Amino acid sequence: MKYYILTLIIIFFDQITKWMVKSSMELYESVEVIPGFFSITSHRNSGAAWGILEGQMWLFYIVTVIVIGIIIYYMQQYKNSYPWLMVGFAIILGGAIGNFIDRIYLQEVIDFIDVVIFGYDFPIFNIADSALTVGVIFVIIMMLIDEMKKKGKNANE
Repeated sequence: MKYYILTLIIIFFDQITKWMVKSSMELYESVEVIPGFFSITSHRNSGAAWGILEGQMWLFYIVTVIVIGIIIYYMQQYKNSYPWLMVGFAIILGGAIGNFIDRIYLQEVIDFIDVVIFGYDFPIFNIADSALTVGVIFVIIMMLIDEMKKKGKNANE
């Protein structure tokens, strides 16, 4: 249950920040927070990352429902073990649901985090996107650690 609370916290912060941007900024308006590095920019995306598959909402609905189902299934399977893996799943779930809410109600996703890293103007993203990225990294790291433990156990036998 505690992992679902983490999911709800992510959804809350994702939706409240998107609401703040939508209600207080014009589309494409930008406020520089850290010059040359970080801005809040009101942007909309009707596609996936980097705007790919723009306007294909039916595909995002299907994929998101499948991903949410798989994540919930695995959260139920591993609820009594692998706490860090569960954290990763909870974070992914929060990100997936956060963007899904936008797609259902707005037919697009509100993005606003605009960063420039080493001169590269990274595509504008949001908290849900960040959660998805961090969650996937958590899951990959936990899978690698588990695999290394298994190999270490097999080597000692």
